[in-house]
Amino acid sequence: MTIGRFLPALLVMTGSLGLLSALALMIERLRLLQDSTYVPICSLNAVFSCGSVMTTPQASAFGFPNPLIGIAGFSVVLTVGMALLAGAQFLRWYWIGLQIGVTFAIGFVHWLMVQSIFRIEALCLYCMVVWLVTAPLFWYVTLYNLHQGSARLPRWMQAGSAVMIRNHSALLSLWVLIVAVVILQAFWL
Repeated sequence: MTIGRFLPALLVMTGSLGLLSALALMIERLRLLQDSTYVPICSLNAVFSCGSVMTTPQASAFGFPNPLIGIAGFSVVLTVGMALLAGAQFLRWYWIGLQIGVTFAIGFVHWLMVQSIFRIEALCLYCMVVWLVTAPLFWYVTLYNLHQGSARLPRWMQAGSAVMIRNHSALLSLWVLIVAVVILQAFWL
């Protein structure tokens, strides 16, 4: 399986879904700022309560609404995917920059997951879409960079990257399963 063949389409899909979710979150956040009695459309009950999540300090981790990070980041991802579909080729430094971006994204998403599940004790549906698209985005950009040599590993780690590439979908599925079990355990078990 060649990761490079489906990476452009994956970037377009994850970039599009992430961008739409970030835009929806930003719109809901603006409506909530305009009217404190507004109930976001993604607030369904005590567990799925976007409004509860949006009004916490964690929703503005860097002093401005987190969806602005998503709008910027997913716009880049979508643009890179479209450029690759059009035949563009990027130099090693560009791939390293994208790797730094998706590594920040997966780290930030995991921090937000922990905050949402264990501190805020509420889930935001739009946020969960961002979680779900960030994981494969990080995973496949990383595997592509390992496979193409943009990210150079010591010789002793190269066998591990080959195993990750061979078992790419199983490892990503395991991540999804672990997150689902953590959510089930925290809210319903």
